[in-house]
Amino acid sequence: MAYQHTYLRSSINVRSIVSIHYFEYMSDFTFPGEQHDFWELVCVDKGEIQAVAGSKTVTLKHGSIIFHQPGEFHNVVTNGKISPSLIVIGFDCRSHAIKHFAGQVLTIRDAEASLLSKIIIEARNSFEGRLNNPYQESLSRRSAPKAFGSEQLIKNYLEELLISLYRRCLSTSSPLAVPAAPASLSFPSDSTLPGVNARKELCSRVECYMEARLDQQLTIRQICRDNLISQSQLSRIFKEFHQCGPIDFFIKLKTEAAKQLIRDNQMNFSQVADRLGYASIHYFSRQFSKQTGMTPTEYAESIRCLAEKNDAGWNFQDS
Repeated sequence: MAYQHTYLRSSINVRSIVSIHYFEYMSDFTFPGEQHDFWELVCVDKGEIQAVAGSKTVTLKHGSIIFHQPGEFHNVVTNGKISPSLIVIGFDCRSHAIKHFAGQVLTIRDAEASLLSKIIIEARNSFEGRLNNPYQESLSRRSAPKAFGSEQLIKNYLEELLISLYRRCLSTSSPLAVPAAPASLSFPSDSTLPGVNARKELCSRVECYMEARLDQQLTIRQICRDNLISQSQLSRIFKEFHQCGPIDFFIKLKTEAAKQLIRDNQMNFSQVADRLGYASIHYFSRQFSKQTGMTPTEYAESIRCLAEKNDAGWNFQDS
């Protein structure tokens, strides 16, 4: 048979990323405003802001997203009462469909919030520096990315986000279109957890996030910030799937990694402690003992004794 290739069309193509930020502003933060030659989306993760877009000013609350087109003056104004957290992504897109986003204020749903979270995570894998610097004008690639394919995933997730929003809110041919008003659903709240499959995906994503940071001392606040999830929701999901809190789970991951390093017998205990981000070998030893009931030395000796017994048993059977 003469098979033919079908080359896939791209309805929305993101040509480049200019900036990826996650800001936690004070309630009295002020910004002079700007305009530039690329698209920018601003999504409110927490709190409330006044967004200036050209000649109009709109109130954005939790889950709201606004798109600023190239050349449009825009600004963020806090209300002096609520400290907001914002996701801001600058990007270059020349596709025809992107024009429909100009001046749009929409409200994202669970799946779209998840895509934004993934973009933030992959940005931390891809680029050096902090994502909360409003005056950073260029992204600096890591010499060695923390995860394979992270830049490609940023592009894929952003395009998927734009396609999802276009289909749901902007496409006049779609029966699901809501051109006159934003969708009513927003980020999952503390009182409403997403469905079981979404909870599993979220839990798995946070697990991968932790596994990539075993050399650090994570806090609940940092985990929640980087994964765009509230502390209560994170705790409930980990209780459901692991019967423990997220920090307890992270400590267990560290302990299992320490066991592996000890069994590998390529590092001394000080090097193991340093590899796993412990401030001192004494703190590492205390944490290890608390988790396993043995000191690192006792664990190494037990593994060594077990190996010797196995060798002896094998030799005896072999003879």
